[in-house]
Amino acid sequence: MKEINKDVRSSIRGIIDKRLKAMEAGEADNKDLLGISLESNFKEIEQHGNKKFGMTIEEVIEECKLFYFAGAETTSVLLVWTLMLLSKYQDWQARAREEVLQVFESRKPDFDGLNRLKVDDLVRIIMTVSPRNIIYPAANKDIVLGDLSIPADVQISLPVLLLHRDKEIWGEDARMFNPERFKEGISSATKGQVTYLPFSWGPRICIGQNFAMLEAKMALSMILQSFSFQLSPSYTHAPQSIITLQPQFGCPLIFHKL
Repeated sequence: MKEINKDVRSSIRGIIDKRLKAMEAGEADNKDLLGISLESNFKEIEQHGNKKFGMTIEEVIEECKLFYFAGAETTSVLLVWTLMLLSKYQDWQARAREEVLQVFESRKPDFDGLNRLKVDDLVRIIMTVSPRNIIYPAANKDIVLGDLSIPADVQISLPVLLLHRDKEIWGEDARMFNPERFKEGISSATKGQVTYLPFSWGPRICIGQNFAMLEAKMALSMILQSFSFQLSPSYTHAPQSIITLQPQFGCPLIFHKL
């Protein structure tokens, strides 16, 4: 673990050093997350005339790690499970493609069109698989939840995957692939209970959830426009939890150009 952490930090540090040199030479294009962070950092230090007001390089490295592992990796896992399930349920793949082509035809998907897509329901039902399997909040003071007394600093495990499969919450078809359960919204599907929380909930809810959903819908729409796909005969269904829920042996798919 220490060796992996050292490699990750070294890799990110190399990217940052290269970007800093480009910025000093006036050659950097600061439109990505790292560039925006470094530029903002420089402005804050310059404004206060003191490096204590800016982030250290170590803090920038930690920010990069957070956005990659908590952002890009989770969204990519979501898309993998999405493609796997749509490969298995070809009727839903066809319905999703029909809607995408109706809205965009061969045009590149745009923000307004993505907001009109009902394919959102597909993504939501797949989120019940939830790339993030367990959430670990901690009580910062003594609290009482129903009949439970929870002391301060106790860590609580919330098994998202079990919540999203509970028949008492979702009904007898809880384990079925049924995107239509969300056709009248999340509140209706959950009977007003806070039981659908792939992005966590409350003040700790994921700050990137809207971007992640938009990103997933954009990628899925572009794939559906150009390809049909099916599971490879070599696919073995073996989900495993390594912070996120991942296919242990990968997800080989066969794509066909439309």
